[in-house]
Amino acid sequence: MTRSTSPQQRNSFQRKVLGYYRQHGRSLPWRATTDPYKILISEIMLQQTQVDRVLPYYTKWISRWPTITDLAQTSRKEVLHAWLGLGYNNRAARLHAAAKSIAERNQGNVLKALEEEKLPGIGPYTKNAVRIFTTNADLVTVDTNIRRILMHEFKLPPFATDKELEALAFQCLPRGRSREWHNALMDYGATVLTSRKTGIKPKTSQSAFEGSDRQLRAQLLQTLLSSSGLRTLKELAAQHSCPSSRLANILDTMVRDGLLEKRKRSYAIKN
Repeated sequence: MTRSTSPQQRNSFQRKVLGYYRQHGRSLPWRATTDPYKILISEIMLQQTQVDRVLPYYTKWISRWPTITDLAQTSRKEVLHAWLGLGYNNRAARLHAAAKSIAERNQGNVLKALEEEKLPGIGPYTKNAVRIFTTNADLVTVDTNIRRILMHEFKLPPFATDKELEALAFQCLPRGRSREWHNALMDYGATVLTSRKTGIKPKTSQSAFEGSDRQLRAQLLQTLLSSSGLRTLKELAAQHSCPSSRLANILDTMVRDGLLEKRKRSYAIKN
């Protein structure tokens, strides 16, 4: 059931969040542009990653590949190399595939592609976010920070659904100020109504990294990026001191994610 709010509640909420943003809003490079490509890059990089970690990667990325066509024309290996250390490397592979599709099928028109195509790694949240920050469209998008703010401010139960949260977010949206509003919400959630302060946990949480398959994936990717050709499963297992059965499962997952190619029992970065 959709929760209704009064005009007084909405106005008070808007004044508080926007007032905080006017005084304490963060200056971030993707907030100084309405280029849909640059905003798309920031949105993909910011998925499950802190702003401070993203900043140097974003700056170097845009300097190296200032347009979607530049990115589409580079190799998968170069893209993965530039992404190393940012985590969740399949984001880079999907972004590269999306860039190729946008450049080839929509002549580099990111907004048109987002409307017309199903692009790898780009779901409804990212599509709405790019439109909001590019065109100031009266849309809503609910990330972890915004979810936490809405639940805290409007005393929502922990079982509130995504549909209910989106409906409430749309009620609270100040029309014609969507770009400013979403930036304000994200800063307010990241710096004021934090998870620690509110006790509201994210819907999903990351498992420990040390010793995990995620860590081994990153190590394998780095090894293969520094290799000039195919590496056998036996070679990789010996180098990483890992049982071949575990390694094979991880490598085959990386093949399915579009990071690697497999020839018999040997692996290399996918072109």
